[in-house]
Amino acid sequence: MPGMAETTAHTHHGIDYVELTVTDLAAAKRFYAEAFGWEFTDYRPEYAGIRRGSGDAGGLRLDAEPPRPGGPLVLLFSGDLDRTVAAVRAAGGQVTAGPYEFPGGRRFHFRDPSGNELGVWSET
Repeated sequence: MPGMAETTAHTHHGIDYVELTVTDLAAAKRFYAEAFGWEFTDYRPEYAGIRRGSGDAGGLRLDAEPPRPGGPLVLLFSGDLDRTVAAVRAAGGQVTAGPYEFPGGRRFHFRDPSGNELGVWSET
């Protein structure tokens, strides 16, 4: 992946990297840092890696066009779903569904300031 630092642990057939298209890179970095505590590595003016350990878990790619609906749904995990809902709202995200219960726990969906829809789930 673009500018990805080398890591040694990869899971066969596991999600290894997620790239989100954003319309304002600075606003997206601010949102994900405030809502989830993510940190970034700036590689180019139009690209920032999402740091994880010794490598990147994904990236934010600047594009003038907003993301198209219907792409894959990325799910994040939370140990405290209600606090995560509050953090997403406080950071400027829009909760689009939930929180609601499902057989594995609870989850909600949200849109970031660029319009990407993601979900967050918790075991309780």
